Amino acid sequence: MADNENSNLQKMHILQDLLTSEFIERIKLGDAEPSLLNAARQFLKDNGVHSSLQQDTKIQDLVSVLPFKEEEGIDRVVAVASGGE
Repeated sequence: MADNENSNLQKMHILQDLLTSEFIERIKLGDAEPSLLNAARQFLKDNGVHSSLQQDTKIQDLVSVLPFKEEEGIDRVVAVASGGE
Protein backbone atom coordinates (compact mmCIF):
# COMPACT_ATOMS: atom_id res chain seq x y z
CA MET A 1 0.00 0.00 0.00
CA ALA A 2 2.87 2.39 0.80
CA ASP A 3 4.31 1.86 -2.70
CA ASN A 4 0.97 2.87 -4.22
CA GLU A 5 0.83 6.00 -2.06
CA ASN A 6 4.39 6.92 -3.07
CA SER A 7 3.52 6.35 -6.71
CA ASN A 8 0.44 8.57 -6.42
CA LEU A 9 2.45 11.26 -4.64
CA GLN A 10 5.09 11.17 -7.39
CA LYS A 11 2.37 11.51 -10.02
CA MET A 12 0.89 14.50 -8.19
CA HIS A 13 4.29 16.21 -8.07
CA ILE A 14 4.79 15.58 -11.79
CA LEU A 15 1.32 16.93 -12.56
CA GLN A 16 1.93 20.02 -10.43
CA ASP A 17 5.25 20.63 -12.20
CA LEU A 18 3.68 20.24 -15.65
CA LEU A 19 0.78 22.54 -14.77
CA THR A 20 3.13 25.17 -13.37
CA SER A 21 5.25 25.01 -16.53
CA GLU A 22 2.17 25.38 -18.73
CA PHE A 23 0.98 28.44 -16.79
CA ILE A 24 4.44 30.02 -17.05
CA GLU A 25 4.76 29.42 -20.79
CA ARG A 26 1.28 30.72 -21.66
CA ILE A 27 1.69 33.81 -19.50
CA LYS A 28 5.16 34.54 -20.92
CA LEU A 29 3.82 34.24 -24.47
CA GLY A 30 1.28 36.94 -23.68
CA ASP A 31 -1.74 34.90 -24.73
CA ALA A 32 -3.05 34.37 -21.21
CA GLU A 33 -6.75 35.15 -21.11
CA PRO A 34 -8.37 36.20 -17.83
CA SER A 35 -9.58 32.66 -17.16
CA LEU A 36 -6.01 31.35 -17.35
CA LEU A 37 -4.76 34.09 -15.02
CA ASN A 38 -7.58 33.23 -12.64
CA ALA A 39 -6.66 29.54 -12.80
CA ALA A 40 -3.01 30.41 -12.07
CA ARG A 41 -4.11 32.60 -9.18
CA GLN A 42 -6.26 29.81 -7.74
CA PHE A 43 -3.45 27.30 -8.25
CA LEU A 44 -1.11 29.51 -6.23
CA LYS A 45 -3.72 30.07 -3.53
CA ASP A 46 -4.56 26.35 -3.34
CA ASN A 47 -0.87 25.57 -2.89
CA GLY A 48 -0.54 28.05 -0.03
CA VAL A 49 1.64 30.46 -1.98
CA HIS A 50 1.94 33.79 -0.28
CA SER A 51 4.40 36.62 -0.65
CA SER A 52 7.16 34.73 1.17
CA LEU A 53 8.57 32.13 -1.21
CA GLN A 54 11.96 30.57 -1.76
CA GLN A 55 13.51 32.28 -4.76
CA ASP A 56 14.46 28.99 -6.46
CA THR A 57 11.05 27.35 -6.68
CA LYS A 58 9.16 26.78 -9.91
CA ILE A 59 6.01 28.27 -8.39
CA GLN A 60 8.01 31.48 -7.75
CA ASP A 61 8.69 31.52 -11.50
CA LEU A 62 4.94 31.50 -12.06
CA VAL A 63 4.45 34.37 -9.62
CA SER A 64 7.17 36.35 -11.38
CA VAL A 65 5.50 36.20 -14.81
CA LEU A 66 2.05 37.32 -13.66
CA PRO A 67 1.22 40.80 -15.00
CA PHE A 68 1.19 42.58 -11.64
CA LYS A 69 3.77 44.78 -9.99
CA GLU A 70 5.83 42.92 -7.40
CA GLU A 71 5.14 45.48 -4.69
CA GLU A 72 1.42 44.84 -5.07
CA GLY A 73 2.01 41.35 -3.71
CA ILE A 74 0.08 38.12 -4.10
CA ASP A 75 -2.88 39.52 -2.16
CA ARG A 76 -3.41 42.05 -4.96
CA VAL A 77 -3.16 39.25 -7.55
CA VAL A 78 -5.78 37.27 -5.67
CA ALA A 79 -8.06 40.31 -5.33
CA VAL A 80 -7.84 41.32 -9.01
CA ALA A 81 -8.22 37.81 -10.40
CA SER A 82 -11.23 37.13 -8.23
CA GLY A 83 -12.92 40.40 -9.21
CA GLY A 84 -12.27 42.13 -5.87
CA GLU A 85 -10.66 45.22 -7.45
